[in-house]
Order: sequence, then C-alpha cells, then structure tokens
Amino acid sequence: MTGTTSTLINPATEEVLRTVEQLDVPAVDDAIARAAAAQKRWARLAPAERAAGLRAFAATVDAHVDELAALEVANSGHPIGNAEWEAGHVRDVLQFYSGSPERLSGQQIPVAGGLDVTFHEPLGVVGVITPWNFPMTIAAWGFAPALAAGNAVVLKPAEWTPLTTIRLGELAVEAGLDPDLFQVLPGRGSVVGERFVTHEGVRKIVFTGSTEVGTRVMAGAAAQVKRVTLELGGKSANIVFDDCDLERAAATAPYGVFDNAGQDCCARSRILVQRNVYDRFMELLEPAVKGVVVGDPTERGTEMGPLVAKPHWESVSSYVPDDAPVAFRGSAPSGAGYWFAPTVLTPARTDRTVTDEIFGPVVTVLPFDDEADAIALANDTPYGLSGSIWSENLSRAMRVSRAVEAGNLSVNSHSSVRYTTPFGGFKQSGLGRELGPDAPLHFTETKNVFFAISEST
Repeated sequence: MTGTTSTLINPATEEVLRTVEQLDVPAVDDAIARAAAAQKRWARLAPAERAAGLRAFAATVDAHVDELAALEVANSGHPIGNAEWEAGHVRDVLQFYSGSPERLSGQQIPVAGGLDVTFHEPLGVVGVITPWNFPMTIAAWGFAPALAAGNAVVLKPAEWTPLTTIRLGELAVEAGLDPDLFQVLPGRGSVVGERFVTHEGVRKIVFTGSTEVGTRVMAGAAAQVKRVTLELGGKSANIVFDDCDLERAAATAPYGVFDNAGQDCCARSRILVQRNVYDRFMELLEPAVKGVVVGDPTERGTEMGPLVAKPHWESVSSYVPDDAPVAFRGSAPSGAGYWFAPTVLTPARTDRTVTDEIFGPVVTVLPFDDEADAIALANDTPYGLSGSIWSENLSRAMRVSRAVEAGNLSVNSHSSVRYTTPFGGFKQSGLGRELGPDAPLHFTETKNVFFAISEST
C-alpha cells in the first residue's frame, strides 16, 4: 500500500462516499506472486470442483444483488433498475461459465504411428483492467471465463467506480474461493495497470477502455508477446431506412444512445436516416427524447442518471457549446449532481460530434440518400463496435449487416450484448472477443502431445 487514498463522490449528489486506498508496485507484485501460487492449486482441482466453486460464487452474488445494486447507484449514478439488472448479470455470467470446466476438452487426432491428443492448459495469472461505465458487469466478462479455464485473476477497477468490484472480490472469498485466486487491486492505471502489463508473471491482459489507452496496453504487452483482449471505443450507427416501422424506430432510438447517460461504447450515437423520411423521423424522435426520465437514480422509474464525474461532465459539455446545432433537448435536474440533458444535434457530416466518441447523452442525426450512402456513412469512422439497422426488407438487412464494419449488429433492435454470444469490435474498437461459449478457450494455450505406439511383436 502507498498510504494514499482516492476520494469517491456520489455523482447524483456530489457528496463524498468514502475513500479507497491505492496500491503501489510492491503491493501489486506481492498480489501477483500470491495469485500465481493460488492458480496452481486451483488448476489441480478436478473440473467438477472448480465448477462447484464458480456456482457457489454465483449463488453468493445472487444473495447480495440488492447490496451490489445500491453500491452501483451510489458510486456510478446508475438508475436502480439498471443496477439490479447489472448485479443479476454478474450472477448469470458466473453461472454460465460454471459449466465450462467440465466441458473444456481437447481432441484426439488420428495420426500415423501413435496417438495425438490436445489439452487446453490455463495461462496462469490474468490481469483484468476494467472501465468506470459498467464496473461489475464488464469485470465479470473477464474474471468468470478466466477462472473457469483454470487461471487466477488480478483485477484493477476504474479509479472513479471501484466499489462493486471490490465487493465482488470479498464475495468470492465468502463463497469459499481461495482469497488469492481472485484479487481486486485498486489504484492508479499508471501504477497498477501498468504493472500488470510489465510484470512477466501476468500472462494475459483483458482491457476495456479508450482506444488511446488500449494502444499503449497493446504496445506494452508486445514487449513480452503477452496476450491481450481489448474492448475499446465506439461510434456506432443507428441506420433507419424508409421501409422500417418508423414509429418504433424513433420511439426506441433514445434508449439506443441515452442508456447509462450515453456512457456506453455500444451507444448508437450516430442516427442515420433516409432522406425522404428524415423530417417525419425527427418529428417522432422529439417527444421520445423529451420523454426520457432523467433524475434521482434511487427512484423507481428513473431511466437516466447523472454523468459519472465532474471531469467527464466537462468533457461532454465541450461538445455542445452555445452555438451548437441543437435540434432539441430533453430535461435534467438542476442543482447538485453531474446532470446533462439528452441532446440531439444536426451537424455537418465532418463535425467532431459526428467523428469523436463523446461518451455522453449526445446524439447526432444525419440524412443519407440510399443504401450505398448509408453503408459509406456508417463505415466512415475508425471504430467498429456495434450498431443497428432498421428495415422490414430482409434482403436489405442482410446486405447492410454484412457490409457494415462492426462486430455486433442488431436488426430492428438495439441489443448488443448477451453473455451467450461473442462480443467485440472491428478496427480500432478492439481485438479479440469476450463472452459466448468459447470465451474460456481464450484464456488457455493449446498443447499438442503425440504418443508413439510400437507395433506388437
């Protein structure tokens, strides 16, 4: 420990929640050494025993869903309904991957002269670095499949929102897991995160955050040929064709971008509308935006809470100066709290609000002429994480979904993430895939063993 602390602020009230001690490099090194020893013990357990341990962890999380949700509301400003879903999602992810240890099997390959078999060996210690926008859910995407594959995990939570992840580390111990197997290590990214990258005992990094920091993680890991999974930025498109259910597309569009106050890499922050229905779409969109309930995240019925911290509020505000092309806004509370009203802009295609990841409740609406123009506009970004396509024409939806450069697309929907299906981005939105049934394999090395068999004499 360094003896230094960080002060956490409730973003809805600006009141101090608590302080959290920050780890230094010697403390991180000690934690990694203990994790390496715990990993060997964990990997020696029978698959059924590891599965039972993960099921116990899931059951313990289930018993504390309300507590975890309340922590997330206070620390992150998530509406209570969202936070309850997120805590339940952690439970479900653990339960899903508890089935993996007994199914993580290799192959027997016919070869001449003997028997060839493959094994999926755990990597060892995995370093998980999580973001502030969905603290506990994204943490689970990293630690659950890594543990299922026989690894130990050291996890650095975001400095602004560490509380639910710290509590998950405690719940793992309450569930009966080795205290050194899954360790949550709060601290600065330049200290704890950097040490994960440079420490030879950490065999893989799972990082979710900005593309800028992700490139540094990847460059640092390259020095040791260290494996990485990166989930980075996004500037996703919501493509609205003239043959869709326009009323439904407009009614749901706010929830494709303003969920979690727009602090979501999958946010459909560019709405692209076919020109001949653009005016009608905007007429339908305005009441939908103004109907988003922004307010006290502890209240049932609140749909959008505050931004996470004052520096982030200032960053988002910089994209909407007094002369910004605002079409209309929703409402937000005044007074204490980092509130920002849902905002719809109609800028030029080259404006920075169209190109930059704002990461707040700000959406741009742009017209397009035809299918080719829509695809070109959707792909005119260095990112490629998610997006939506609205059309009743199945052939068009298939053509466009294959042409758009993004890892996760929804047709007539804004759903991006299911723990049962793979998740990840194209281009500068990341590298590798999380979630889905194959996720534990990404935390293993494939070992091939040939057994020579002598001819009988």
